[in-house]
Amino acid sequence: MDKNKKLQSKRLRRRRHVRNKLRGSADQPRLCIQRTLKHFACQVVDDQAGTTLLSASTRDKTVRDQVKAGGNCDAAALVGKLVAEKAAEAGVKTVKLDRGHNKYHGRVKAFADAAREAGLQF
Repeated sequence: MDKNKKLQSKRLRRRRHVRNKLRGSADQPRLCIQRTLKHFACQVVDDQAGTTLLSASTRDKTVRDQVKAGGNCDAAALVGKLVAEKAAEAGVKTVKLDRGHNKYHGRVKAFADAAREAGLQF
């Protein structure tokens, strides 16, 4: 098996393993994370209604001006703070963190810590 196919299948297995335990609802939606080499993004999703309530990314104009590079811990922390502020405006207080296939360290941990400090509970 090709090395990239093997890595992709492992990621898919981990993502499904994490996602099977998490289902977002109206009172506690799912906060899913997308991490690439250059950017960091997240969405707050209500799985029962099938809607995205809000999102934040390093591609947003407000964040793009404040960070030098989008693929580091500082940028992820800024996105975490921004998503917590947007969630407070939307009336969302608690969420379930869906880290996907990513390990809980580095940018994911910086994002989660910043979101918790800004008032989001998970």
